[in-house]
Amino acid sequence: MRIASVGHTVFSVTMIGLGIVGLLYRDFVPVWNPIPANVPARALFVYLGALISLTSGIGLFVPSMANIAARLLLATLLLWLLLFRLPNFLHEPLFAACWTVFPLAVMLAAAWVLYVWFAADWDRKHLSFVNSNNGLRIARVLYGLSLIFFGMAHFLAVQATTPLVPNWLPAHLFWAYFTGSTFIAAGVAVLIGLYARLATTLSALQIGLFLVLVWIPIVAAGSKVPFQWSETILNTALLAAAWVIADSYRNTPWLAANSR
Repeated sequence: MRIASVGHTVFSVTMIGLGIVGLLYRDFVPVWNPIPANVPARALFVYLGALISLTSGIGLFVPSMANIAARLLLATLLLWLLLFRLPNFLHEPLFAACWTVFPLAVMLAAAWVLYVWFAADWDRKHLSFVNSNNGLRIARVLYGLSLIFFGMAHFLAVQATTPLVPNWLPAHLFWAYFTGSTFIAAGVAVLIGLYARLATTLSALQIGLFLVLVWIPIVAAGSKVPFQWSETILNTALLAAAWVIADSYRNTPWLAANSR
């Protein structure tokens, strides 16, 4: 077993879990859903995404297969973004369109980092633009842009955000705006390379706190609402991906002022 980092392990296990859940309950896997209703053999694509999650998650643990698994996952997520998300970006309300694009972009960014880590000689020779430092830059830009959107969402949909703040916390509106502002600040830091390691680590921590303080208590209370289960799974996947992005800065000083 080849372990590149803790983030690699968490992400791989999460992909295996996504694959299993997707094969059993296709409506609960938001990474691959939604598939546009007009796509031929729509259900087949949902199962295909789940199967790729499962096989790539397992493959990332096998030294001889890690490169192929990362390449497969990267290619599939990129095609998913280009074929099933971006075409509808201009035809849906902006907020809804962004929610279908940016969570997938975070997963794509993590897969890109893993592809760079596990790139073989053939990849470095024939696909040099998408691996090494170029690949890391692209992955980090995708993550930074996604964080900025996540932060803006707290302001644009504050009425939907404040009810998610745990009841035992005071000043729900403050926490909605505060967490939105920290997401935006972290996204900007990643894009400009200012304290980027600290920013990605704190953003991963914040995503993890959302999972522990918001979604796990909801589903643990016995919720049978598909949306809430779907959001819990999505939050778990985003945490795993954010962990990988944070690990990509592991050789960067915490307060580096230029770590793009």
